[in-house]
Amino acid sequence: MADLFQVRIAVRGYEIDIQGHVNQAVYLQYGEHARWQCFLAAGLRLDTLAAAGVGPVVLETTIRYLRELRAGDEVDVTCRFIWGEGKTFRVEQEYTRDDGTPVATVTGVAGVLDRETRRLVPDPAARLRSLATDPAVIGL
Repeated sequence: MADLFQVRIAVRGYEIDIQGHVNQAVYLQYGEHARWQCFLAAGLRLDTLAAAGVGPVVLETTIRYLRELRAGDEVDVTCRFIWGEGKTFRVEQEYTRDDGTPVATVTGVAGVLDRETRRLVPDPAARLRSLATDPAVIGL
């Protein structure tokens, strides 16, 4: 299994809400960006997935805020994929300011959608492993 995947993101001024901290929806965007960077590092490109007729889908997301992120901060966002039995898997993400301060945790349930049948594939780990050039990046 690969080490924990991590991406650093700079907070931009237009992501700030009236309270002076990052808007809650932006946390979801940061998580999505980190997950796609992780998929790319595993060799799971958009065109690869589209050619295979599949794509990842988020089914549930929970955000736990720990500290504020403000304009000018940099945040490291991690990705850890937790594989089990069945059609879904978990994604755990930790958000940490570049000074080491924990900012948030995001946990989600996801699956791999068959784009033709519009149903989840029965074994997402096997499907993604078969398409990835470096499946260890996503814990396979």
